[in-house]
Amino acid sequence: MDRTILHCDMDGFYASVELLEHPELKHVPVAVCGNPENRHGIILAKNTHAKKYNVKTAETVWQAKKKCPDLHLLPPHHYKYKEYSLKINEIYQRFTDMVEPFSIDESWLDVSASLKLFGTGRQIADTLRETIRGELGLTLSVGVSFNKIFAKMGSDYNKPDGTTVISRDNYKQLLWPMDVRKMFFVGSATAEKLNKSGIHTIGDLARTDRGLLTALLGKQGGMLYEYANGLDSSPVCRYSEREKIKSVGNGTTFRRNLIGIDDIKVAVTALSDTVASRLRKYQMKGAGIKVDIKDPDFKVISRQKQLSAPTNLAEEIFREAISIIEASWKLNAPIRMLTITAINLCDENEAQQLSFFDENTASHEKGEKVERAIDDIRARFGENAITFGRVLNNDIGIDPKDNRSD
Repeated sequence: MDRTILHCDMDGFYASVELLEHPELKHVPVAVCGNPENRHGIILAKNTHAKKYNVKTAETVWQAKKKCPDLHLLPPHHYKYKEYSLKINEIYQRFTDMVEPFSIDESWLDVSASLKLFGTGRQIADTLRETIRGELGLTLSVGVSFNKIFAKMGSDYNKPDGTTVISRDNYKQLLWPMDVRKMFFVGSATAEKLNKSGIHTIGDLARTDRGLLTALLGKQGGMLYEYANGLDSSPVCRYSEREKIKSVGNGTTFRRNLIGIDDIKVAVTALSDTVASRLRKYQMKGAGIKVDIKDPDFKVISRQKQLSAPTNLAEEIFREAISIIEASWKLNAPIRMLTITAINLCDENEAQQLSFFDENTASHEKGEKVERAIDDIRARFGENAITFGRVLNNDIGIDPKDNRSD
């Protein structure tokens, strides 16, 4: 029997939360940006009225104001978004314990065991939309399907404030005519490769031989074939399972050996960025950092240290990892493989707060705003939409990711 999966995606989440305290702006164009006083600040979110002027996430404030001179700008308040995210997921858990947050404003729900209590998938989706609108004053769009991927694509199909059911009977009609870029986990680089091979729509992708896709894209090719044909069987995790994560790490074997501090910094920058973004996705922080180093002779050393305060920021993880390496490794000795892991994890809402008098507080808060802005841009435009300059055009085998998958 097919599962009934919902993907719930809040509509213009940041902007909608900010407008709760600015009801006078409800019917005018509004955008949330990093620094409303800075013409070069980045647009993080916008409301429906701003979208009518083609205001886009990740463009600069001056570009947005050029399109919409009357655009009202509001600063972000990430603590508010965390609070509302928790409230929203608590509402989801009234209907099922199978709730898997995907980001601060998106979650999958498996309601297969709840149908006898609450009705069909569509009915549950509509009830959730009504409940969240009534209790929190926010709207969301919901996709309903027999797997996670199609549910996710369904939530994007009828925005804002809509429910879309993608079934075995209609998925070819609804999804296959769409541009292949609309396929979940297809980024710009992958789409370019597919287009060059004559694959322009999701239907083209589904009808292409799996072996050819694997030859073209590697493991990702087989995965995309399954997704386009509705063969995704990945489970929805219970909400409580997020708390069982003990560590978050990332490692790679390099195209060539790392030699010297410059090479090491390139590698540590990329690895720290991935670890930090995953921690923020799980809404967790690491109270310690562990570094594993393997040399060309397969000798491995492992070193770790406790932090003065838990973190999920790439810059702070980078700094601590470099400190560990400098203290435990001859910098001119070759490194074949490097792994960076955040350990001793805790919920970011329960993490030890930085002291008000800590001289690093302002720097930490600024770093958090910057990295969460990066998360927002990547969530909308793909993981390779923005990266650290140090990583660009490297020759050690670290490439920007083409999607936001773990």
